[in-house]
Amino acid sequence: MLNSLLFLCSVVLVGCGLEVLLVLWGLKLSWSCPRDCICYPAPSTVSCQAHNFLSVPEGIPADSERIFLQNNRIQQLLRGHFSPTTVTLWIYSNNISYIEPSTFLGFNLLEELDLGDNRHLRTLAAETFLGLGRLHALHLYHCGLSALPSGIFQGLRNLQYLYLQDNHLEFLQDDLFMDLHNLSHLFLHGNRLWSLHQNTFRGLSALDRLLLHQNHLQWVDRLAFHDLRRLTTLYLFNNSLTQLPAECLAQLPTLEYLRLNDNPWDCSCRALPLWDWLQRFRGSTSEVGCREPPELAGRDLKRLLRDELPSCSGSELLHQSKSGPRAGNDKVSLKKEHLRPHKEHPHPHQPHGEQYPLTLPSPLPQPPSPAISSSGAGTGESMGGTSAQRPRNCTRHRSRGGKGKGQNEVHKEYSVPDSTLGASKYDHGTPDGGNPRKKHKCTPRTSVRPPSGVQQANSWASSYQSHQSLLLLYSVLGVLGPLTSFILR
Repeated sequence: MLNSLLFLCSVVLVGCGLEVLLVLWGLKLSWSCPRDCICYPAPSTVSCQAHNFLSVPEGIPADSERIFLQNNRIQQLLRGHFSPTTVTLWIYSNNISYIEPSTFLGFNLLEELDLGDNRHLRTLAAETFLGLGRLHALHLYHCGLSALPSGIFQGLRNLQYLYLQDNHLEFLQDDLFMDLHNLSHLFLHGNRLWSLHQNTFRGLSALDRLLLHQNHLQWVDRLAFHDLRRLTTLYLFNNSLTQLPAECLAQLPTLEYLRLNDNPWDCSCRALPLWDWLQRFRGSTSEVGCREPPELAGRDLKRLLRDELPSCSGSELLHQSKSGPRAGNDKVSLKKEHLRPHKEHPHPHQPHGEQYPLTLPSPLPQPPSPAISSSGAGTGESMGGTSAQRPRNCTRHRSRGGKGKGQNEVHKEYSVPDSTLGASKYDHGTPDGGNPRKKHKCTPRTSVRPPSGVQQANSWASSYQSHQSLLLLYSVLGVLGPLTSFILR
């Protein structure tokens, strides 16, 4: 009995001694953590990935800065699930089908939100991301989205990376990206877009890379890229384009990488403006394979001689003058377009009840029917030489590429490290190629870095546990010594 009492006293004294030592060492005692999750401080992190949770687990500390919930089976996000102190939130690869519009209300510190690979998330409310003024990366890839409501990106002025690839988008409303003044990367590949209008990309004055490959594009307005003055990479390969107005490419003064392969190009006389622009372009381009006319099938448009292009008859010249680029000064023409009153026309593939202003020059091709749709889109993110007379674009890091890359291969430039917490994330790259250039002095863009401390926090957590064990051992030795001497007396 006496031995049991002495042992109990020793345990109590050891616990008190450990607490005193921890306080003396300045360590914060916080044991609140959801069941089956791992929590650690500096920065305050909760890791609950891959536990088959059906809902957001209870007990997430209110001061959590980073929350990792990927690879579960969470079905909905509601207000109160997270606190406004959150800086990084990963909920990709779940079963989310509904997000309450006020879920992220007041999250003024949120910088990265990954909702990707939630294939049942087919609709989003316009106010879902309202007020996220510090957000710099938004992931909505592979979510089954068929439409984006007007105003959904309103106020996201610090957003730099927007991932919308591998959804079911068929149409983008005018001015959808109007507030994204700092957006540098826009990923739209692997959707079902069939046309690009004059104001589809209005406001994207800082955009550096635009990926539109693996869509159903048939028609591009001649002013579709009029605001993209800093664009360096444009991917349009694997679409249904037969023609492309040369004027829309002429509005891209900093363009360096252009991919047009795997389209059914019509290399008749109507391709002459595009052929002429390709002859003057000094950047990196892919092949532009002709499908029509039959005598030029399989040939590369940009390698054809001027005399090899068919001559236009009178009726073809008339058609080209009506449907081709309109004459006149760009600014005057653009101003007239903006001042012209718009009429409301329902889009054939738009959800019932929604309308948008439609101003289209010349008759448009009909959108592709589901029967002719391509089988699917790739999941990879491709990026895609350089003119010595072009002003340098300062929105991205430059790298000297090697030789031997394919026309659509990429060079890894940015990636989030793999770890037990973060799983794998997604790469942003730039294609290899191009000659070394002189470095011009310019103010570089603030780089977007992956969430900090994922691997470091793991190391810190293990060292923190080792430190606790040492403290416990020292406490036991420090307390049991005097206690044993007292008992022996």
